[in-house]
Amino acid sequence: MSRYIGLIGYPVRHSVSPYFQQAALDYHRLDIRYEAWETGRADLPERVRNLRKPQNIGANVTVPYKEMVLPLLDEVDDLASSIGAVNTIVKKDDRLVGSNTDAYGFVEALDKEGHFDPEDKRAIMLGAGGVARAVAFVLVQAKVASLAITDGIFERASALRESLVRYIKGAPASLGNLETKVTAFQWAAVGSAKTFVDCDLIVHCTTIGMKDGPQEGQSPLSPEVIPRNVLVYDVVYNPLLTPLLKLAQRAGANILGGLPMLVYQGAASFKLWTGKEAPVDIMLDRAGKMLAGQQ
Repeated sequence: MSRYIGLIGYPVRHSVSPYFQQAALDYHRLDIRYEAWETGRADLPERVRNLRKPQNIGANVTVPYKEMVLPLLDEVDDLASSIGAVNTIVKKDDRLVGSNTDAYGFVEALDKEGHFDPEDKRAIMLGAGGVARAVAFVLVQAKVASLAITDGIFERASALRESLVRYIKGAPASLGNLETKVTAFQWAAVGSAKTFVDCDLIVHCTTIGMKDGPQEGQSPLSPEVIPRNVLVYDVVYNPLLTPLLKLAQRAGANILGGLPMLVYQGAASFKLWTGKEAPVDIMLDRAGKMLAGQQ
């Protein structure tokens, strides 16, 4: 009997996860199918309950359910609990366990593809949703000097700031001294170049510019506000070169797209589901080819 893993979100028709995850499953000759499970908000509880069926192994969770899914699970690991967002569900016996591999995927891509060490750097993050929470926590763990957060809903940015401040105060000794200065600011300020003066890293964590999204073709920033030589990291991966990244290039900034993060987080999820090492090169190649064909 074939077994199944799915991608839970809305919309998911733009996703390349089924293609590169299937390539990894086929590489290991596993009788497992990875499918896109587009799920309306009202259907989320039933979709998660269905993971308990014998044929299902687990799932990825994407926009807009990374935070919403937490109370539907039996257990959430420490990192995902601290972040407050889950992107991977693994069925262990009869229990559904939530994890977060976005944090690993983000920092792995930042290092391997962006060649950027965040320690003592100044970062600005656009967005405060599920993926942004993972990004924020891992940047604090990596000892950024400062992290300024904004969101279209200021209260969400402010709540994330408060979560991070509490985390910094109570961080385990194994992480060393965490001293990141965390602030939240109003979204309107992204229209001012003053906001980005002396910034080393800009991370975009909203769906603005995403293919098939409500703001497809748009950018959260104009080129006039982006400093030269800053690294602009857009976690949106479809299209490969988002409107923001095109404008950042025009402004003389360095750029990093979201595809490596997607694949690295997917590789970590793959190991949680199967216990096997993910063939990252195969996954990256498959994802890149699929995206190039969609452009």
